[in-house]
Amino acid sequence: MGAPEAPEAPEAPKPGADPERPVHIVFVGAGAVGCFYASRLHHPSHNIHVSLIARSNYKALAEHGVQLQTRTFGNYTFRPHAVFPSVAAAATDPGPSGAGPHGWDFIIVTTKALPDRSDDSALIAPLVGPRSCIVLIQNGVGVEEPYRARFPTTPIVSAVTVISAEQTAPGTVRQNRWTRIHLGPYSNSASFSSSPAEPVLPRGDDTTGALSPTASAVPSSPSFTSSPRNNSNDPTTAAPLDIPALQAAGAARAAQLADWWTRLGGLRDALVADELGLQTLRWHKLCINAAFNPAAVLSGGRGNADMARDAELRAHLAGVMREIWEEAAPAVLGRPFPPSMAGPERILASTERNVGSKPSMLLDWEAGRPLEIEVILGNPIRIARARGVELRRLQTVYALVKSMQEMRDRRKKEERAGEEGTVKSKL
Repeated sequence: MGAPEAPEAPEAPKPGADPERPVHIVFVGAGAVGCFYASRLHHPSHNIHVSLIARSNYKALAEHGVQLQTRTFGNYTFRPHAVFPSVAAAATDPGPSGAGPHGWDFIIVTTKALPDRSDDSALIAPLVGPRSCIVLIQNGVGVEEPYRARFPTTPIVSAVTVISAEQTAPGTVRQNRWTRIHLGPYSNSASFSSSPAEPVLPRGDDTTGALSPTASAVPSSPSFTSSPRNNSNDPTTAAPLDIPALQAAGAARAAQLADWWTRLGGLRDALVADELGLQTLRWHKLCINAAFNPAAVLSGGRGNADMARDAELRAHLAGVMREIWEEAAPAVLGRPFPPSMAGPERILASTERNVGSKPSMLLDWEAGRPLEIEVILGNPIRIARARGVELRRLQTVYALVKSMQEMRDRRKKEERAGEEGTVKSKL
């Protein structure tokens, strides 16, 4: 069976041009990061309409919009085109959005990536139509794989952000520092497969900022074999992906978003990368996240600067980062990190000055929320293993943090069962 044909992306407006027809964008996840970037993308007078899918803060957003307190743009109110309480509502209600069923041009996912708890690719499936593009603004590596498996012909844009933002109350978002977002096409370069054959990544140069999007590819990394859960003509048969078409379509959509965020939204650092450049950024950010996030939990709740100043913890952090820097990333990316990127020692020196900062995994642990264990720890181990590299230090950290979460979940379940038993005994 031949490769499924990727749908042609709508013709991209020329730089500085607005779309000729209304473009409908929906953000899945209305947390601080999602609301901030959504607010800079919503421009009805330029034919760009942004809606939100919210859960716990749905009532506040539907009634009052998003109240933003930003260091970069001052204070303002963002009133989305529509606010939905669920994916089902956004998929079936053609009223407030105007998009109609399967009418979303961009589906931007900004939720926490928790593949051990839910399959978000299945969650958004009712939103995906023939002209849709999926955009993933999430932490970790390998986050794209389940989406590519389910949607083998849909353009996917992967994004890496550097931003400090928090939701101080339902519907109120404070942006503290930074606004940077890198966008790039995704074909299948974060695959867990170890089967050789297809070309995956185009070889880029040694820069990491705005790498030129390209549809070319050469054999470099093992290919991804699509799973049965996809929208190809024969859902039970794996078919090779049309890599050049997926990269071209994703690059065109990434360029559109970057143009709108920059020209209309005022972001000065919305940048476009090719697939290799974007995955390089993901793995570089992983050096920091995979070292500091789990260490903060395992060390009993210490912040970033505190850990960097402790001799034993510093040695551990450097060891994790070097394992990714020297072993995993070169095998996965097919090249070392560019010299321009901050290495482990430079990252540690910078972190020493970041007093009071706590990594997100520690904040989630203290709040009793699920941790992003798989995309920050499990996926890098599996992806590297598929390329013949064992990350032994990271494997140890992964096993310990995963066990801690499992034991916490077990205790919570036992406590709930005990409380329910007490209530029943009183009846």
